[in-house]
Amino acid sequence: MLIRDRMSKHPITVTTDVHIDEALKVMRDNKVRRLPVVDKAGRLVGIVSEMDLLYASPSPATSLSVYEIHYLMARITVQDVMTKEVISIGEDTPLEEAARVMVDNKIGGLPVVRDGTLVGIITETDLFKIFLELLGAREKGVRLTLQTPNRKGVLATITSQIAKIGGDIISLGTFLGEDPTKGLLTIKVAGVPQDQLVKALETPDIELVDVR
Repeated sequence: MLIRDRMSKHPITVTTDVHIDEALKVMRDNKVRRLPVVDKAGRLVGIVSEMDLLYASPSPATSLSVYEIHYLMARITVQDVMTKEVISIGEDTPLEEAARVMVDNKIGGLPVVRDGTLVGIITETDLFKIFLELLGAREKGVRLTLQTPNRKGVLATITSQIAKIGGDIISLGTFLGEDPTKGLLTIKVAGVPQDQLVKALETPDIELVDVR
């Protein structure tokens, strides 16, 4: 699955000349925590977060008068507080690459660009929704976590056993375990009773870690 399949294709944006109070209102009205900043041609020139706007206020220890503070605050625009060196991504990028970029750079969203023009945005919330889908969190079924050896053919054996008893695999995910010679497999199955499913997967190579 690629970014284009799950990005928000019409993100809420602001221009550089928007006052910070107005930008904050746009965020709160639309329930978003970041806004791509574009020029009149729709080209990405920056990004501003809710924290950027909230921090754009004088320190309580300032020696400025109330009138001076109001005067300065009235002149602050998005251009003054936005991040200009924006980390962005292309629409043909795999979703897992977007997740890696976010984690490595400790950011919660990525503008999606095509030849410099903003065409969408993907956020951590989008990735959480995808995670729910991958693990079948909203589907009914028996959820099992298995510890299996990292060996060719093990996954095929497990899925074959489930198919033999008429089970319908809703989701399947593989994860790294503490032991490098073994991995964790989380699988959700519908269409068969829990006890029958557990019995079908009981083998010397497979350890049932959790079932619910």
